[in-house]
Amino acid sequence: MIVRPAQNWIRMLFAWNGSVLQSIIPQLVFMSVVSGLAVLTHGRILGEKIPLNTTPFTLCGVALTIFLAFRNTASYERFLEARRLWGSLLISSRTLTSQMLSYIPAGTAGLDDIQLVHTLIAFIYATKHQLRKTGPTKDLLRFLGGAQTEDLCRKCYQPIAILNEIRNTLAHLHRRALVSDTQLWMFDAQINEMEKVVGGCERIASTPIPFAYGVLLHRTVYAYCVLLPFGLVDSTGFVTPLVSVFVSYTLIALEAIASEVSEPFTIAPNALALNAMTRNIERSLLELCGREIPAETKPERLYRLT
Repeated sequence: MIVRPAQNWIRMLFAWNGSVLQSIIPQLVFMSVVSGLAVLTHGRILGEKIPLNTTPFTLCGVALTIFLAFRNTASYERFLEARRLWGSLLISSRTLTSQMLSYIPAGTAGLDDIQLVHTLIAFIYATKHQLRKTGPTKDLLRFLGGAQTEDLCRKCYQPIAILNEIRNTLAHLHRRALVSDTQLWMFDAQINEMEKVVGGCERIASTPIPFAYGVLLHRTVYAYCVLLPFGLVDSTGFVTPLVSVFVSYTLIALEAIASEVSEPFTIAPNALALNAMTRNIERSLLELCGREIPAETKPERLYRLT
């Protein structure tokens, strides 16, 4: 994710990092070439004049704009839901940590070395890696040790396996009468919330926007942009490339933004900054334990958080 300090309107006009402009330059160059050919041939293809004017483009443009708005709204809803889920994960992990530190007797089950809290932090990192399809071994080793990490790496659903281990530990304490029925119910409620978060994130990651929507929108946008110069050339003349490229930039960029935002767990510039979010949760939980916290994740020189 790209983050940046507040900027004035002039800087916003020339913003590069975080925009999708750099990813659609080839398409804009192609549209410039098409527009230039339309001007050079005066709107003819193979000697035949294409009888187009601005009227059909006005009608089609309205429909296309509505469709693009629907696609962008659907994409942003996915992004917003993913952010809400990670907000819930922060709240539940803080609550469970506070409950464990407050209600479980000190020195029980290795809590002097915050064993359960380390396991909970490992769950956060495992969730991030599962969503991004990256290897969690390095982060798991920091909190769980070699034997447990090796066992987890053989499992397909590592976050759920870690939550199950925490639940088993708390159930064992309950059987030893170190945790009451009410306290166990409180712990279990937070674990259930975290399981719901994992399931919600998996749903977003495994259920993309239907492919047919993307194909239809993609084809319509490019057909509109390619034909536009031939409809404008008679009325706009030599400025046709400028107008056509500007309109093409707007439509193609909106499509690119929708595609990027609809996948919130990737490392794209406009995806969620999961690295920073997991570090923030780790810092919060360790602070509750009174332990030294790692440095906060800072944006790189290009204002990018991953």
